[in-house]
Amino acid sequence: MRWLSTLTAAAIGTGAVAGSIAAATPSVAAPQRAKAAASTVRCTSSNQELASKLSRDISKALKSRESMASLSFYDRPTGTRCTSDSSKRYDSASTAKTIILGALLYRSGGTLTEAEDALARKMITDSDNDSATTLWKQLSDLKDPAKPNPVRIQEFLDKAGMKETVLDREGSWGLTQVTAGDQAKLLRIFSGDDDSVIGGKGRAYALGLMHQVQSKQRWGATAGAPLDSVIHVKDGWMQRSQNPDVEPFDKGDWKVNSMAALTGQGYDSGLAVLTENNRVPKGHAANEGWDYGIDTIETVSRAIYRDVHPDANGYHPTRPNLSDTKSATTG
Repeated sequence: MRWLSTLTAAAIGTGAVAGSIAAATPSVAAPQRAKAAASTVRCTSSNQELASKLSRDISKALKSRESMASLSFYDRPTGTRCTSDSSKRYDSASTAKTIILGALLYRSGGTLTEAEDALARKMITDSDNDSATTLWKQLSDLKDPAKPNPVRIQEFLDKAGMKETVLDREGSWGLTQVTAGDQAKLLRIFSGDDDSVIGGKGRAYALGLMHQVQSKQRWGATAGAPLDSVIHVKDGWMQRSQNPDVEPFDKGDWKVNSMAALTGQGYDSGLAVLTENNRVPKGHAANEGWDYGIDTIETVSRAIYRDVHPDANGYHPTRPNLSDTKSATTG
């Protein structure tokens, strides 16, 4: 299966694949991290001073990092939006699970069966891969079981206006190509009041699951969020293998993503940050690429929340060891 040649088991965290994953094997150390080309940060706001400050501080945060990163942020109360390379596509890893959830709620009208509810809860709160695979197939055309065609998920993307997202047509849902712009758009759907895609019951259900994500998977775009806000999050991570059929750029590359929405107490914002090129320096432990990606996301996240909510006490997410995750390969 294509997935087995593109990922290593020390690379996937807790959820990026449809199908089994090969056992971890020693691999040649990935290349040193190379400084990624900086992209322009653009911010608009009803508060021009805030927009200017965010542009400066996000740019500074990204400049300090040596990996590629894209982001999309919105804050409804201040009419603020910030983007940086938000249309660049990345391997989704487990952030694809929010898309699967959205498609499930869209298809069902927000009312799930007991079995669907159990699968959705495990998929989001525990980032369970098997549950995601089952739901992916349930939302697919299975004329060719080896390549479940996710037609109902595509119908959801079309309705949601998520035109930049490209679903994996061979069943490896963690290789779905996502953009920060589309993932932020999904957060806006979940946290908004527009019933045209998903009704109020379904939106509340989605946010409820993302609020209940286990503590070890609440890092990333939550860092620095005001402590009195209600935090909804989904993270994703995976490492590409060293196999010969993997593109040179991707060999050993850690993909680390995070998306979070804040609600309650007047808060109404969303942030999606996607990263890649989180390389492991030669001779260093594999988890350093994973940690570096998380650090990049959290550096950006703290800069944003510090500017938008300067007087708030910020959230400090738990940072588990990679070996502590349910599956130390994809998340």
